[in-house]
Amino acid sequence: MAVDTPTHARTGPASAPARPARRKPAGERSTPYAFIAPFFILFGAFGLFPLLYTVWLSFYEYRLAGGEPKFIGLDNYVWLFGSESFYNSLWKTFTIGLLSTVPQLIMALGLAHLLNYNMRVRNFFRISMIMPYATSLVAATLVFASIFSNTSGGLANVVLNALGMEPIAWTAGNWTAQIAIAVIVTWHWTGYNALIYLAGMQSIGKELYESAAIDGASRFSQFVHVTLPGLRPTILFTIVLSTIGATQLFTEPFLFGNGAGGGALGQYQVVAMYMYEMAFDIGRLGRASAIAVVVLALVVLLVLLNTGLAQLRTRERPTPKTRTTTGDLR
Repeated sequence: MAVDTPTHARTGPASAPARPARRKPAGERSTPYAFIAPFFILFGAFGLFPLLYTVWLSFYEYRLAGGEPKFIGLDNYVWLFGSESFYNSLWKTFTIGLLSTVPQLIMALGLAHLLNYNMRVRNFFRISMIMPYATSLVAATLVFASIFSNTSGGLANVVLNALGMEPIAWTAGNWTAQIAIAVIVTWHWTGYNALIYLAGMQSIGKELYESAAIDGASRFSQFVHVTLPGLRPTILFTIVLSTIGATQLFTEPFLFGNGAGGGALGQYQVVAMYMYEMAFDIGRLGRASAIAVVVLALVVLLVLLNTGLAQLRTRERPTPKTRTTTGDLR
């Protein structure tokens, strides 16, 4: 015979008294902040403080030779926006960045597309592509400087001579110097960007390619209509990185001209070299700080512009669904 269980035994007390929330000890509450404190301390000491100090110094006349900083307001910025050398360095930064970024990203995209298919010794090619990035930039620039030597013994001029062309004074020309520097930058960063694109391609769902193949789409059509839309955020990421990298370009042009300050006519004097010259050759730290602040503002504007354009295109054309996890590089 079934025995009835009292209701209070089955469901418990009708209304249990609410237990007051246990207040955590002070040490337990502060533990998460202790874990993240080292990052903020290091960021404040080596990131935020130098940035704020640079902004502060841009309003002062301060010379490297010594002396107390003298407040001069916006005079450094007035001088900067009236300086032809500053506009020349901005233009050279833009042209070298354009000459290196566009071929670099196009080649990286093509290499990643080839490596995305099953092929023999694929891992060997992947390792080979990252080798230029792992190579010392100083050593690589010195090698390329000898290749693009002004003398007839430079490898580039030897090739031109074999083709029946006159040798070129690479560092003396305006566009020739910029092209040579762009070649160095492209060689150094193409493989790195290719691996980023490859990781992005492997996150695109395979079913999209299978559906496109069933519909009769060729590999090129699959690349245009499936791969590129799926890679739009990754492409934006590499464009932003390349934009920031172009404004920081210094080692390649500095060593390419043997520290000659961007050429006799400033034919490859990028903005980082101009800032270095103003700070350490001329010794005007206030003016150099103003250059740094203006360049930072330009970089932020360019990044915001790229992001805004990408978001606008995303609203107009939705991207295909991709897997939630990033594909590995196996």
